[in-house]
Amino acid sequence: MKRALNFNAGPAAMPAEVLQKAEKNWLNIADTGMAVMELSHRSKEYEQIHENAIQGLRKLLSIPNDYEVLFIQGGASLQFSMIPMNFLHENTSGNYVLTGSWSEKALKEAQKIGITAPIASTKKNSYRSIPQLSDINTTENAAYLHITSNNTIYGTQWHTFPTQLPMPLIADMSSDILSKQIDIRQFGMIYAGAQKNLGPSGVTVVIIHKDLILQDNDHLPTMLQYKTYANNSSLYNTPPTLAIYLLSLVLEWAEEKGGLQIIEKTNENKAKYLYDAIDESDGFYLGHAEKNSRSLMNVTFNLADKEKEALFLQSASDAGFIGLNGHRSIGGCRASIYNAVPEDHVYKLAQFMKSFKQNS
Repeated sequence: MKRALNFNAGPAAMPAEVLQKAEKNWLNIADTGMAVMELSHRSKEYEQIHENAIQGLRKLLSIPNDYEVLFIQGGASLQFSMIPMNFLHENTSGNYVLTGSWSEKALKEAQKIGITAPIASTKKNSYRSIPQLSDINTTENAAYLHITSNNTIYGTQWHTFPTQLPMPLIADMSSDILSKQIDIRQFGMIYAGAQKNLGPSGVTVVIIHKDLILQDNDHLPTMLQYKTYANNSSLYNTPPTLAIYLLSLVLEWAEEKGGLQIIEKTNENKAKYLYDAIDESDGFYLGHAEKNSRSLMNVTFNLADKEKEALFLQSASDAGFIGLNGHRSIGGCRASIYNAVPEDHVYKLAQFMKSFKQNS
């Protein structure tokens, strides 16, 4: 079966094995004679799918029992509003570290809700790096500290996280969840849109400590309270059943690959192919991110010669490489190499980069 050399930033590549399994069961899931989209979300067949997805996340990420796993719609963008609505109260502040466009958007939404403080930022250096942990000084009245763990547009990533904080650490992990091993207990809450490493767009995973859910937020609309989802196993209303089903298959696939230890090593290898092609090009390719902040998920770069950059992107497209244009806000080139992007596809791109340089 022909598969595209897909480097799209999101929605992104899905594992071929997952799509094949879904195709096999497309018209008859669990011997029901129905597609998963046709099942009642109250049926025992769908409830099993739902539970499999929750338990798959718990196993792969080693999620402790005092954390809830929730499925919410609205993408990470809705979480930008739900977080301050649920956790910002009178005389408290939402602390934000700015490392790119998505953290800026999260801050902008929080400013509509309550008091905020951007406590660190790398905007002055065009978001080429992650702030030093020593430069992060939270306010005394902080309700939480919010970070974006991986920055898809600028190609930077947190490799260590703030610890021993007096307030919960909340992380938007939309673009690097499930890509490496993490300690869940470092965070009060993690959230992630599914359309990078978890599956298709349509569902957002929220992993949240139960203590945060206990806060009194009855003044909020029902669907904007985390406890609504926690108290109803994310089944208060009709969930995005197809997206959750495909998420469950992705989790099975990740487990079959050997879990996060193996996936993390593969991701390191994939990133090394591309960063070596950049670093060994004698300035022909220019990486955007500083080396100690480089993302393993989104490799961003420019060509020193802008005319050659346009030719590179066209030539890459002609050769079958999809999605290499940088984000429309900054241009350049970007290769998104999420879990489902096969290692040999990344190797082929690295070889294409080297060949293009040699022939230019």
